[in-house]
Amino acid sequence: MLYHCRAEELKDSIYLLGTAKHQKNNEMNINEILKTGVNLTVSVGINELREWHREVIADTRRELEEVVLSDKAETYPTVKQVSEILKVDNTTLWRWNKKGYLKTIEFGGGRRYKMSDVKAILNPKAK
Repeated sequence: MLYHCRAEELKDSIYLLGTAKHQKNNEMNINEILKTGVNLTVSVGINELREWHREVIADTRRELEEVVLSDKAETYPTVKQVSEILKVDNTTLWRWNKKGYLKTIEFGGGRRYKMSDVKAILNPKAK
């Protein structure tokens, strides 16, 4: 699905020929045209539009899957990192651990926190 433009018209508008018989040098696909930000009128065949629609859906699905997977992966920040994230002192974290508000876990010979627990404190409505 390629479209062509005359280079001299690219600044103000893009002239699209849009058929395979007109394809020559300056090829652009729909996504590249959208990135230019130029206002133009485009004539697109229904099959080309359907193909572009499927590409957009596939790209969006991949991006959302990456976000969901990265959110599900548990991380274990250090005491220092958590104190910076929550903007509290280390003694506050120690007190919260004793009260059970934000529990530490033993991790590699040191104390760590579950990032999901830290996020729950930052966003209590998400529970």
